[in-house]
Amino acid sequence: MSDKTAVLTTDAPAPMPVYSQGVRKGNILQVSGQGSVDPATGEFVFADDVKGQTTRVLQNVEAILTAGGASFDDIVMVRVYLTTRDHFTAMNEAYAEYLSTRTPSGVLPSRTTVFTGLPKEEMLVEIDALAVLS
Repeated sequence: MSDKTAVLTTDAPAPMPVYSQGVRKGNILQVSGQGSVDPATGEFVFADDVKGQTTRVLQNVEAILTAGGASFDDIVMVRVYLTTRDHFTAMNEAYAEYLSTRTPSGVLPSRTTVFTGLPKEEMLVEIDALAVLS
């Protein structure tokens, strides 16, 4: 049985002490939900701009994927959490733009979008991802 290891990178926001940025076990990598925090400053960015937040969130997800030896092409499932249905179109545009050049296989990940409250008032979007490496 494979060991479970934490994935940690300074290229994504530091995690709270109660969870890891990502966890890898064997060929499976789970990326924890990411918000639009700039890892260099630790501050939320793009207040009131869900498209900007979505791009920052995906950059954070990508940094953790990279640290765990994966890429967007390895993702099989993405979960997107939005605070309101009104943000869906803008989030979807940013998501499509970001993934269009990062999935050379042409196979986009499965995705679920949920409308809910998020842990910080500044957060308009949170995204987590499950990757399976070859």
